[in-house]
Amino acid sequence: MKRYNPTSPARRQMEKIDFVFTAKKPFKGLVSSFHRSVGRNNFGRITTRHRGGGVKRLFREIDFLYDKKDVDAKVETMEYDPNRSAFIGRVVYRDGERRYVLLPHGLVVGSTFVVSERAPSEVGNRLPLKNIPVGTSVFNVELTPGVGAKLIRSAGVSAEVLATEGGYTQLKMPSGEIRKVSSESWATIGSLSNPESNLMSIGKAGRMRHLGRRPTVRGAAMNPRDHPYGGGEGRQPRGTRRPKTMWGKIIGGVKTRRNKMTDKFIIKRR
Repeated sequence: MKRYNPTSPARRQMEKIDFVFTAKKPFKGLVSSFHRSVGRNNFGRITTRHRGGGVKRLFREIDFLYDKKDVDAKVETMEYDPNRSAFIGRVVYRDGERRYVLLPHGLVVGSTFVVSERAPSEVGNRLPLKNIPVGTSVFNVELTPGVGAKLIRSAGVSAEVLATEGGYTQLKMPSGEIRKVSSESWATIGSLSNPESNLMSIGKAGRMRHLGRRPTVRGAAMNPRDHPYGGGEGRQPRGTRRPKTMWGKIIGGVKTRRNKMTDKFIIKRR
């Protein structure tokens, strides 16, 4: 982590990741402009608060499908992606094609990997879960074979392969949940880059605005009509038995995940 001299109150708190990127600008053939919803629905009404503004971004087209199999790829660059917490890398395949991929922790410029059913169990290689040894850390996991990676895509995270039986592989997720995934699904070996992401201190409100995050107001600071915690002369206790959102919905200790179609794949909840 990189710390700054306390030349201002904001600098005193600021910490950022000390990482050397090998490219300042993205590869022109793999970027495009895109429209961010910034918390609005198709009517333009706010459905998620505290989002909006921020620096304009270009979308990096990340390869989550990994459909180029049995062709060696070499890491050309290590780059920052404003749309995700993990670092990305531009790779060039042996046939000359270039793509962006999520960079595993430990892979550097010049490292190689391969997507193959017969690939060795080394960091960066991608193969079906049925061919990955028990105890291996994986990321970029497919939920349905052939549709591309859906799980384990945030900075520094990985899942652990616990067992394979009956056509399913048991994975221990970063949350602690143990669930079954089809053994025919593909996964990448290793853990994702930027493991110090959660240690970063933003330092000042301006940087949060640059990231597209608008201010959050405490419920106790609002009026009674705006929040259940609002109102009162001076500071007042919450006044409700259970913690609630501004719409009165209970949030503390209430199970919110209910999907009857996929509950059968969960062995142990987080």
